[in-house]
Formats: sequence, C-alpha cells, structure tokens
Amino acid sequence: DAANQEPPFSVKSSLTTSHPGPPREDQVGAWSCCCCPCGVKHQAWTEGLGGRLAPFLPWGTSCLKYLTFLSNFLFSLLALLALTVGLWGLAVKGSLGSYWEDVLPPDPMLVLVLGALTVSTVSLFGCLGALCENSCLLRCFCRAVILFLVLEALAGALVAALWGPLQDSLEHSLRVAITHYQDSPNLHFLLDQVQLGLQCCGVDSYQDWQQNLYFNCSSPGMQACSLPASCCINPREDGASMNTRCGFGALRLDEDAAGRVVHLEGCGPVLLRWLHRNVPALGGCAIAIVLIQGTELLLATWLLRALAAHKAVEATEPAPL
Repeated sequence: DAANQEPPFSVKSSLTTSHPGPPREDQVGAWSCCCCPCGVKHQAWTEGLGGRLAPFLPWGTSCLKYLTFLSNFLFSLLALLALTVGLWGLAVKGSLGSYWEDVLPPDPMLVLVLGALTVSTVSLFGCLGALCENSCLLRCFCRAVILFLVLEALAGALVAALWGPLQDSLEHSLRVAITHYQDSPNLHFLLDQVQLGLQCCGVDSYQDWQQNLYFNCSSPGMQACSLPASCCINPREDGASMNTRCGFGALRLDEDAAGRVVHLEGCGPVLLRWLHRNVPALGGCAIAIVLIQGTELLLATWLLRALAAHKAVEATEPAPL
C-alpha cells in the first residue's frame, strides 16, 4: 500500500545525491589536469579515500620547480618583447607580405621574429613542464637548450676562426649594398641604419656613392650627384620626419662645403673601430647568455631527477588498508 511504499526521495537517496562524498575512480580520471601527470593526481585521490593524504613534494624539489618556472617565465617575457619589436619593425617597413616570396629573406627584423618565436616556445615548455611537473615537457626543454648551446658553440668557433676574413668582407658587403641600394628594401634599410647609427657615409668616403647608378653624377635622374638622407649630419633638421632632400647635390660640392651637410668619413673604418671597441662587451654578453642557459639546463635536469626520485618513493610506499 501507499504507507509501505518508499518515498521518492528517501533519506538514503538524498544523502547519496546531496552529501559531498569522495569522488569515484572514474571521476578522478575525468578531473585530472591535462598537463599534469595523471598518475600523481590519481594516487593523491586514492590515498585520500583511504584516509591518508598524499605526500607533498620536498621543499628542495619545490624550490627547483619554482626557480625553473620563474627563469623560463622571464625568458618568455623577453622573447615576447623581442617578438613585438620585430613585428613592429616589419609593420613600419610596410612589406611584411613580400618576405615570404624569398626562400631566405635577409631581413634582420624577420630573423628577430623567428628567433623570438623559437625562444618563447622553448621557454613555454620549461614553464609548463616545471609548473605541472611534466617530465615529457621538461625533457623537450632540456634537449632544445642543449641544441641551442651546441649551435652557439659552433657559431662562436666559426667567428673566432674566420675573424680576419669577416673583417675583410665588411668592405665588400658595404660596396654591394651601395650598388643595390634601390634594388633591395632590406639593403636599403640596413645601410641607412648603419650610416645613421655610426654617422658615416659610403665605404671609404662619401664619394663611394658615385658607384650607384642613381646617385652617379652622370645619371640623368633627379638623384644625380646626390646622397641618401642617412648621410646627412642633420637628416631631420629638427623635425619629426626625415628630410629626403637634405643630400641633394652634395657630390657637386667641394669637400669643405660638403662637410657642413653630410658625413665625409666612410663606414668601413668606423665599423671596424666599433667592432674592436665592443668585442669585449659582445663576448661578455655571449658568455652571460651561455651561463644562463647552462643554469636553466642544470635546474631542469635536477628537477627531473627529483621528480623521478619522488615518484619512486611514492611507488614503494605500502598501500593504505
């Protein structure tokens, strides 16, 4: 009869549905973090069901974990900053889409973008691997850092072995850039930055621009006997935009008159002096980068060993009764 029938919401069913009891094993697998090791999560829940909490990481392993995460997080921020600068440089030049037409575009901004993407990806592996205690990501990070160190060592050995020929090739490279100044936007940009930064003009002197067909005095164009704006002493003339006509007719002037408008010294000797003066600083920066990468590699390696030892200790512990 109705008196003996079980109510639709019995005490047992209400307790089962409303009381927050421990999760089932199928729920444990569903709630596990996708980047964290599922075995560790499952073991923690299982030991909790048995009335005993899972052991935490030792304080030394935790310090390694957060040091690895913070160092890679800082490198990620620096790489993203470099990526922003590179994209801004490509956008300012206004020829972002044209670079993909060449197989190897010689553009420093594009090289900066690709390098920043690579470094940020590797640093992201290190961040996630340390934070989520993921051995797979940490191993990928260690292998990438080892590859970086090998490539940097090879590059340093090549520069040291070919230092003399590299200095001799600077003059030839500058002359090629002057000849093809209007033909390549990349050479146009690079040579302008060199002349503006070092305050020089040409290779040996400002007369080297006679080698350019557009600036040669025998040219029938409007730029005949002129110089690029990057050769001018004051190319902006206290204004915001570049005055592209500041070097017009400079090659027709005598040396004294031209010296009041444009830089007379060539970029070859100035660039060599700059390199000799800054070799210690450049070498120090390279050594600092290698030391930082080596420290991160050691931290990641120690963290991998600590995590493996911690898992081995957990595996040998007796199961809860």
